[in-house]
Amino acid sequence: MTITETTPVAAVADQTTKSAAATPKRRRPSIVTVLAIAWLAIIISAAVLADVLPLSDPGAVGTAYRAEPGTAGAILGTDALGRDLLSRVVHGARLSLSVAFGATAVAAVVGTAIGLFAGYLRGGADFATEILTSTVLAFPPLILLIALAAALDPSVRMLVIGLAIVGVPSFVRVARAATIAHASREYVQAAHTLGASTLRIVTRELLPNIVRPALSFALVIAATLVVAEGSLSFLGLGVPPPAPSWGGMIAQGQNDLARAPFIVAVPGIAFFLTVYSLNTLGDELSARFGKGDR
Repeated sequence: MTITETTPVAAVADQTTKSAAATPKRRRPSIVTVLAIAWLAIIISAAVLADVLPLSDPGAVGTAYRAEPGTAGAILGTDALGRDLLSRVVHGARLSLSVAFGATAVAAVVGTAIGLFAGYLRGGADFATEILTSTVLAFPPLILLIALAAALDPSVRMLVIGLAIVGVPSFVRVARAATIAHASREYVQAAHTLGASTLRIVTRELLPNIVRPALSFALVIAATLVVAEGSLSFLGLGVPPPAPSWGGMIAQGQNDLARAPFIVAVPGIAFFLTVYSLNTLGDELSARFGKGDR
């Protein structure tokens, strides 16, 4: 009988080969994702640094150049009142993004907290949460926002509150579904058996597994709320002039669309690229971290 022995070097090499084969390859982000990240970095940085960038006053009315596609002092052109479109797009990004991101943050915190406790406690709390969530989701979001804008004075605070109300139910459902999926796992059952309180189980055991899918979903919600804020501003229900916003710029430029389409195109392109980039990055993060497993 012949016995074949494996040398230590061969054994180590074989083990290394098996480990390399078992380790999944990291998926590289696509060029579209890289471009989306680059655009978001540019527009967010410009919005944050708008006051220190060499830009003209976004509300300054000019008389020399009106509805011009490009001048020495305004490389993206001027609107019908002679205001610099580049300056207004950058300052409009500050308003639109701050409202959308602020509302998303509020909705994420409130909705995730409600979904966590509803998914873990179940019973009457879960039933009541599901009824309220379904009721809000069944109501047309734009109609709800228009009603809030009509009842309250248009302001940044009103927009953040209104958009947060629209976003909360979606976060509740995401957090609730993820909580139910994790509540029956061994580490949660072990914590319950050892006498851990509900608050400790929810915050220490469940929350870390809910954060990643909630954060990836937050980018998609932020894109939706950017559109909602732009829609309200387009209808004249957003922050009133002279504060620039992308939706307001598009609404103001529609009267000159035939003779000067760039007045609408400049904020429209910035609007489209931002929403598309947020959705693209949200989808990428969902594909990578959406499961939220330990």
